Amino acid sequence: MAFQPIVDVASGTVYAYEALVRGTKGEGAHTILQQVTEENRYQFDQNCRVKAISLAAKLNLAATGALLSINFMPGAVYSPSSCIQLTLETSTRVGFPCNLLIFEITETEQVQDRAHLRGIVAEYRRLGFKVALDDFGAGHSGLNLLADFPTDIIKLDMELTRDLPNRPTALLILKTMVRLAEELGSELVAEGVETVEEFEALKACGVRLMQGYLFARPGFECLPDVLLPR
Repeated sequence: MAFQPIVDVASGTVYAYEALVRGTKGEGAHTILQQVTEENRYQFDQNCRVKAISLAAKLNLAATGALLSINFMPGAVYSPSSCIQLTLETSTRVGFPCNLLIFEITETEQVQDRAHLRGIVAEYRRLGFKVALDDFGAGHSGLNLLADFPTDIIKLDMELTRDLPNRPTALLILKTMVRLAEELGSELVAEGVETVEEFEALKACGVRLMQGYLFARPGFECLPDVLLPR
């Protein structure tokens, strides 16, 4: 696993660290994810959770005051209450507080069984986890999904934040999303922030939580230092 911070630019602190899958020699996520099949999806999803929580405990992530964000595949969860048991057991075994967990919904294909996903979200929230909708605005992760599955956190796809100051329509959409998130009671995270200009434009729109290379690149099996623009 590698960890990349989600920064609260208002307070200058790390809101959460997202756990990103890597190979044992640091290979990128794409290299690993292309090996996931229907047959190994469940075990892969479970292994990622165990690894992320165990490594976060080893790195003493909880002491930083930040949350731990873990990506999960809805298709790998056959039963929300059953599939979460290993996560709970691992957290107890390594001493990582369950109330610091965020689960990010990653779905590259259109959700076929919305009732099933609704059940997953409801069970996770019942257990005290935060739930995030990842890559909002990309592919099938859009308004229809948000309408059915209001989440604690909405993560805006990096294509929306890219070169934001020079894209008036994107700026308008961003400002609308800030107001929508407030109405829904959700936190808004801007992903893929790479330049000071993007950072300043997002901040001017009212975005408080940001993630991207401008602040820190993912740290392989470590919690990277964060650099905040002056």
